[in-house]
This record gives sequence, C-alpha cells and structure tokens, in this order.
Amino acid sequence: MSVLNFLTPGAIPQEEFDAIEIEVHDAAPGVLMLVGQGGNIGISYGEDSVFMVDTQFGQLTEKILAAIKTRTAKPVQLVLNTHWHGDHVGGNSNFSKRGALIVAHERAHARLSVDQFLGAFGRKVPAAPKEAIPVITFTETISFNWNGDVIEVFHAPEAHTDGDVIVHFHKANVILMGDTYFNGMYPFIDVDTGGSIDGMIAVADAVLARCDDNTKVIPGHGPLSNRSELQGYREMMVAVRDAVTKLVGVGKSREEIIAAKPTAALDAVWDGGVLDPDTYVGHIYDSVTATSEMLR
Repeated sequence: MSVLNFLTPGAIPQEEFDAIEIEVHDAAPGVLMLVGQGGNIGISYGEDSVFMVDTQFGQLTEKILAAIKTRTAKPVQLVLNTHWHGDHVGGNSNFSKRGALIVAHERAHARLSVDQFLGAFGRKVPAAPKEAIPVITFTETISFNWNGDVIEVFHAPEAHTDGDVIVHFHKANVILMGDTYFNGMYPFIDVDTGGSIDGMIAVADAVLARCDDNTKVIPGHGPLSNRSELQGYREMMVAVRDAVTKLVGVGKSREEIIAAKPTAALDAVWDGGVLDPDTYVGHIYDSVTATSEMLR
C-alpha cells in the first residue's frame, strides 16, 4: 500500500481490507502489538480495561476487537493517537461510539479538526468527523496509572509530524514510537505538517536514552523491535541527512541530489518499505532546506 493510501484510506478497495488478518504479538506481559493494515497498534490490558494506542482503519475495527478478545474480555476505555494520519486514527469513530475516550497531543487534535493539504502528494485530507476527534489533549506530557503500569506519554516535537507522541509502558519496559520509527525501512517524514529529519533523529535519541537491552520497541510500521535495531535506524537517518545537507551546501538542486543517490550504500537494508529511496531523499531535502530557511 502506498503512503498516499495510508493518509487517504478512502482510496483503498474494500476487498483489500477483507483480506487482512490482525496479527497479535506479545510485547510483554499485559502489552500487545497488533499488526494489520496501516500503523501498528499498542494494547495495554489487565485489571482495569483496555488502553489502546492508535486504531488503524475503521474497516478493520471488528477484526481488531476480535484480536483483543484473544487476550481479554475487558472493553476499550481509552484510545491514544500517536499523530493525526489516517492509518492511525481511521477507527477512532468506531471506538468512541463504543464509549472510549480519545486522547492526543493538542497539535494532532488541531490537524484532525480541519482539512489538511499534503503538498508532497497534492492531496487534500478532509477534517475528521466530530466523533473521531480527541476529547482529551495535552501539550508536553500526560501519564496514566492503568493496568498496574505507569503509562507515560510525551511529545516528540517536529518529528514525523508536529504532533507525534511516544508511549512508555514503564513496568512492562515497552516503548511505542508511532511513525517516528519505521523499522527496517525508510521513514515517511510529513514536512507539510511540521515533520523534520532533525526531529526524527532527536526522538530516536530520546527513546534510546530510555532503553536497556531488554526493552521492546513498537514501531509505527515494521516488526517488533529493540534498542539495537533502533540504534541502526538512527544511524541511517543521520547518514542520509548529513549526505543531503552536504550536497545542499554546495548548491545542488533537489533533482540533482535525488539523482546523486545518497542512499545507495544503504538501500540493500532499508529499501522495500512504503517509501522508495528517491522519495525519502526528497523528503530529507525538503526538511533540510526548510530548516535552513528558518535559520536565515
């Protein structure tokens, strides 16, 4: 599925959703990673109820609920959105209608509340319906004492978007990163809505500082991960940013930098996800040059 379809799921045919099965992965006792179509879902379950991170697409809600019921019969009471993109919030309406409260960073709330335009794809994304919009927002951090764990949520500024959050399940030793982490693939950076390569690297550093060798890391896309793999992802982003920045510094254009193939030595490992190398380099260029403009 293309990045554009992730962001505008109305273009996805129903038969594609019909073929999807939800995979259930135990990240730690009481914490699950669900993999279906779109962004990975995090689940905390236990004595209280289900705390859910992201909702994928509305067409998958019944399958997601069935997957949760393989571990617990408790209802979903809280839904946290890691950011505003459709493959992470597409099921919000269905869960709010079932009684769940939706939580997000205030900037994600703002983006869901009005139409967005993605210049990189020339596509308008309409505002979310009222029932899909978060009712609880925060600016920097918020914590939940839930299911015997302390679930700390903190803002990751100007990373994948301007409203990303990271979720740290302290007792379980699990950290969920949303789309600030595409495990094993080049990430999409939504520069149009406040994302930046420097912010992506900064949040990787922040999460690495919280990890030990036993920490499980749930990415926005890709398989369940760990500190070592996240470190490799961080190093890849730094290498590409530095290569693009150097080419910008000698006056190369966007097209010339893409043609120079600055990811060539990395493609064997990182190519093959939702974003091809040329598109990724273009996003890095857009981010680097936007930052340069702001510093003038």
